[in-house]
Amino acid sequence: MSTSTPSPTATTRQRNPLRAVLGIPFGWQVLIGLVLGIVLGLVAAQIGPVAGAGEDGGDGANWLTTALDTIGTIFVTLLKALVPPLIFLAIVTSIANLRNVTNAARLAWKTLLWFAITALISVGVGITLGVITSPGENSGVDRSAEAASSTQGGWMDFLTGLVPANFLGIAGKAAEDGSVSLSFNALQILVISIAVGIAVLKVGEKAEPFLKVTGSALEIVQKLLWWVIRLAPIGTVGLLGNAVASYGWEAIGQLGVFTVDVYVGMLIVLLVVYPVLLKLNGLSIGSFFRGVWPATSLGFVSRSSLGTMPMTQTVTERMGVPRHYASFAIPLGATTKMDGCAAIYPSLAAIFVANFYGVPLGITDYLLIVLVSVLGSAATAGMTGATVMLTLTLSTLGLPLEGVGLLLAIDPILDMGRTALNVTGQSLVAVIVAKREKILDQPTYDATRRTSFQVIQAEETAAIAADGPADSEAATSQATTGEGSGGDREKQSATA
Repeated sequence: MSTSTPSPTATTRQRNPLRAVLGIPFGWQVLIGLVLGIVLGLVAAQIGPVAGAGEDGGDGANWLTTALDTIGTIFVTLLKALVPPLIFLAIVTSIANLRNVTNAARLAWKTLLWFAITALISVGVGITLGVITSPGENSGVDRSAEAASSTQGGWMDFLTGLVPANFLGIAGKAAEDGSVSLSFNALQILVISIAVGIAVLKVGEKAEPFLKVTGSALEIVQKLLWWVIRLAPIGTVGLLGNAVASYGWEAIGQLGVFTVDVYVGMLIVLLVVYPVLLKLNGLSIGSFFRGVWPATSLGFVSRSSLGTMPMTQTVTERMGVPRHYASFAIPLGATTKMDGCAAIYPSLAAIFVANFYGVPLGITDYLLIVLVSVLGSAATAGMTGATVMLTLTLSTLGLPLEGVGLLLAIDPILDMGRTALNVTGQSLVAVIVAKREKILDQPTYDATRRTSFQVIQAEETAAIAADGPADSEAATSQATTGEGSGGDREKQSATA
């Protein structure tokens, strides 16, 4: 009697721990990262600071806090490195994709209108919670924590920031040690991208070679971003662990009412306002949340609307929104549509600061908060959007900008929820506008099923390999001629 023995290759695969880890669903990887980050953060906080380890000879971070900070910083740095080319290529390509669409102007202003409508409702929720709970009164935060943000968001700063300093939107800053650091202004890159996109439309056929280059470059940048996103569970360990180690639960306790207000406000918008808007437009609530979940969860851990943008656009297309419209609405929304960062958070934060400093707010002040939230959302473009928006709101109301420092301790915890709400709202508006303009593939939307990050990434890779960058142009043509909402790829993806 003969017995078969497993091949060495099969045995190696079964015992390969890396392959086993990669086989864990991405959502579970993220949850494991969250738990591990909190545990390691608590351990680092328990170890405490190291005497003499600071730059000035004082107490400094211990080895575990330093490691967590390094991991989180590397993840954020990788995202930041890809943001400038992503904004430029995505906006230029998305505007160019509208060149064959007869109702492009109508789609654009309808999108902006719904951005404003959802922002208006969100800021109303934030103000209502702030008025009812008065989060700044009796808080345990110490006044010594006050500090003005180094990034200001005054109206003059916002207006002058619209004018690009150079074509790349990059600025250099010299440090005291003689080194020069470079930073980008996402708002300026957005302005440059819109201008180039419009110029492409005006040039016409002669711009086709340029569009082929930008289309191919966008595919490459998005592939790089998929790889960075794959590191999100590791980045979560560092970001959350460092936040817990640096500030601990004490900071959350001191700002408990404010923290609860922000998350309750976001949950009201996410689970009440959005479903009502979907229902009023004849859309299935379950289909939407099943479809948008990969982007929502990724936004929660990445804390970057721009970094999540490829996923947001992908899940939006999978819900039956035509590619020619999704590729315009989502990049625009990733820079200007932020119900968490630009509506709920600044309204509650402004009320908190006013309560803390004993400044009474009248009806005019609340109307100003609404105005700033609806019109100033573009000021939030970039990785520090919520802070910019808060300083813009405080300066408009005449409140002390030092109040920003009171809330910085819990900002990483709040930013996770804010970003998740941002990306969900971006997809929501695209779905609603597509439905109202009768370009939504309703059967595809109704058949939307919840799927995993790995499935979406595999389908994107297969689609790129099979169709190439030119597929986006074919999808645009197909959508404009009424042959579905972006091709068979979207129909197949929705039921995969």
